[in-house]
This record gives sequence, C-alpha cells and structure tokens, in this order.
Amino acid sequence: MSVAIRLPPLTPADPNEVLRPAKAWFVAATLVGALAANLVPLPPAALVLRPDFLALVILYWCIQAPRHVGVGVAWMMGLTMDVGDATLLGQHALAYAFLAYAAEYFRRRVLRFPLWQQAAQVAVLLALCAALVLLVRFVGGAPLPRWSYFVPALVGALLWPPLSVLLQLPQRPLRSSTTL
Repeated sequence: MSVAIRLPPLTPADPNEVLRPAKAWFVAATLVGALAANLVPLPPAALVLRPDFLALVILYWCIQAPRHVGVGVAWMMGLTMDVGDATLLGQHALAYAFLAYAAEYFRRRVLRFPLWQQAAQVAVLLALCAALVLLVRFVGGAPLPRWSYFVPALVGALLWPPLSVLLQLPQRPLRSSTTL
C-alpha cells in the first residue's frame, strides 16, 4: 500500500473549503520578503511598474488573518520601509496603518467576492494608500509626480489574484490518496 500526497491545485480556495490557520512564521516571512522586494534596486523604467509589495501583503494578511497582522504591525512595517527607503519617517507607516484599518473595516465585504472582483477593491485601497504617501510628500515640500505615480496600484491589483492563491497554498489541506 502506498500513500501519495497531492499538492493543492493552483486555483483559489473554494468558499466551502476549510483552510488551516496561517502560521505566524509564514506571515512574518512573507512580510519580510515583501519588504525585500520593495527595497530591491531597479532601473527607473521598471520602478514605474513595481507595485508596493509590502502594501499588498499587509492588505492580504489584514483581510485573511487579522489576528496576525493589524494596524500595529502595519505601522511597524511602514516605519521599517521608511528607514529602508530613506524617506520621510512616518509616511509609509501612516499609509500602511490606514491601509490596515481600511482592510479590517472592509474585510467581510471583500471576502464575499471572487478574486477578480476583489482586485477592483484592492486597486482602490492601494490607490488611497499611494495618495496618502503622496500627500505626506507634498506637505513635506516634494514636487508632484507624473501621472504614472498611480500605475503601481493598478499593477498591484492585477497581482492580487495570483498573490492570493500563492499565499493560500500553505493553508490548504494536503489531499492524500491511498492506492492498493
């Protein structure tokens, strides 16, 4: 008798599927990975398209596992992003804390929709987060950016479905099939 373990499919979890709780180490690892992805130096042409990975991951965990990630974790990750990015201290912290609060407020509403409809709501939340960072920069004396400043929010919304599927993989139960 052999037991074969099949990995879960690369599709969104069925609403009726019971997911395992998220492990704290996995949540922390995804946040650190997203922070690293934000801080990787890229050429200016690629920077126009790079979404705020940390905002995306914070948004995901605030919606899926609000016990692990909330406003406080978002604030601390924002301060870390400010230090790593050498920007005005507190601008990302304020934006991520707002994003976490909005995610917790709209959590039940977002979860009712399929992933492609969630992406539209995520685009609005990411654009509001980017607008808040822009407002803090503008008040601090920075010039207004070009129209392409909000393109990463749209790219982040397009990445929402695959990111959700990838971050759900460790939570999905493994299916075992026994063959005789």
